[in-house]
Amino acid sequence: MEKKKNKVNVKKKEVCETFNVEENGQEKIVESCGIEEEKISNEGQIKKQNKLFKSILLVMVGFLAFFFLILFVNYSMNHFKVEGVTFEIDTNAIIGTTLYRTSIPGIIDENGNFTIGNYDKNKASYNVWFRNDPRKLIEEVSFEGNLTLLKNIVLNQEGNFACNGDYIGIQNLLNLYSNTGAKVISDANASCDDLGRYALLEIVEGNETKIMEYDDYGECYKIEVKDCEILPATERFLLELIVKINEELKK
Repeated sequence: MEKKKNKVNVKKKEVCETFNVEENGQEKIVESCGIEEEKISNEGQIKKQNKLFKSILLVMVGFLAFFFLILFVNYSMNHFKVEGVTFEIDTNAIIGTTLYRTSIPGIIDENGNFTIGNYDKNKASYNVWFRNDPRKLIEEVSFEGNLTLLKNIVLNQEGNFACNGDYIGIQNLLNLYSNTGAKVISDANASCDDLGRYALLEIVEGNETKIMEYDDYGECYKIEVKDCEILPATERFLLELIVKINEELKK
């Protein structure tokens, strides 16, 4: 028994073409017509084509989703937030050393000075690198009190904190204060100022590395350093300062 062939719907239409021909030295126009068949897709063919199109579309969507998932995972592995401040794990700045970088927005004026703030034009970023993981700092070094940003800072230290070059922590603190527009001086006779004209920051040796605000009226802070842990101590204060700057910029 012969199998029935699938019927293919066709649409017939007349097609005519004209030609210029020369006969007996004269040019004349000849028209030639014929029947052209055009296949018409049946319902089964249309469903098959739609299914193929959907499959291709799903593959493309899946590929894009996978691509963005890889980007998200890679970003998540190298970025984290501490108290609203975003940090990036940096292994390229110093080969063999893992640093933790964050940035603060601002502008650079015509004299090359950086000023912190949100600006529409001449945007720039001030980068700060931590040698200690900020996630561990906030857990291991306590900060008691509330930090206030003032334009005048008195910074005093009791003891020698040039511990294996870790004095860089104090320098980073001074640099950030300078970029906030604050003026930092040293005055061994200064005490807590109840009028709020300046903040007093003292770095002293102690039995525990911690930071505390010790006056109810003036802005007075004491950084206690145990066993030359000057870097984690100053970076913990630096972290609190950046958190405060970040909060002010969002207002």
